[in-house]
Amino acid sequence: MLTSIAEIIDRTQANGVPIWRVVLTEEVEDTEQPEAAILERLAERLATMRSAVERGLSSDAPSVSGLLGGGARRFESWRQGEASVVGPFVGRVIARAQATMEVNARMGTIVATPTAGSSGILPAVLFTASDELGFSEDELVRGLLTAAGVGQVIVARASVSGAAGGCQAETGSAAAMAAAALTELRGGNPESVSHSVAFTLQGMLGLVCDPVAGLVEVPCLTRNVSGAVQAVAGSELALAGLHFPIPADEVIDVMGEIGDQLDERYRETARGGLAATPTGQRLAGSVRWEGPGFENTNAARARDLARAAGLAPDG
Repeated sequence: MLTSIAEIIDRTQANGVPIWRVVLTEEVEDTEQPEAAILERLAERLATMRSAVERGLSSDAPSVSGLLGGGARRFESWRQGEASVVGPFVGRVIARAQATMEVNARMGTIVATPTAGSSGILPAVLFTASDELGFSEDELVRGLLTAAGVGQVIVARASVSGAAGGCQAETGSAAAMAAAALTELRGGNPESVSHSVAFTLQGMLGLVCDPVAGLVEVPCLTRNVSGAVQAVAGSELALAGLHFPIPADEVIDVMGEIGDQLDERYRETARGGLAATPTGQRLAGSVRWEGPGFENTNAARARDLARAAGLAPDG
């Protein structure tokens, strides 16, 4: 398992290969599977991610809880008019980050990258890069490998769990992974990939996990949007030749330290932050806690969290 960004860069320099190749070689060694099998599995994951984005952009259906629904489709339609001030790249990123999260909230099939609560960020960045910059499916698979390498390092040095480290550990990690993938896809060298990770993750340090009613919906969906945009900005800064003064590994370590020190109210318990506001508690009381979809393990867990926080009825 890869344990530092510095180690990855050293391997790229020693072997004259890009980051995705270092990660693939490590995966072959760890799993004892041939490269072709690993690449095929990643291509399948990529197809699942694409399907989630497409379903999210085409549906107005509400989430199981009733808190969300149809926002991605409405935004996508609105941004194509003259009102939006962002360009087509960022506009598409915003819409697609919402799309996957809405599918997740409807208990549809998504790919946890690295978690369900941060599943909108990487596909939003990858598929927008494909459409706007012309990357092939094979190149996107390599982007997944680069992202996976960064994710491995974060798991080794900190956490990707909101319950363990707050939302910085979920959306922050996903954003760092997406920034790394985008930077290498666009021709960035390993050092610029490292800086893109640092630029992105430092901007999300300290972000708490305070899901309303314990559900991965509010504020998770819009934090996926901001994380995806942060990833694009971090990649742009690194590709422009800017260097973040603190190495990526040290930024990751700091994220882990901050996560360890967060009060439990801000670590996915639905007891603090937005979840504990009067409106957050009112929304929790309006959630449809039973019915189709709540046999799903994630939904049932959210219901149990909300009950423990006194935000959902017992029974």
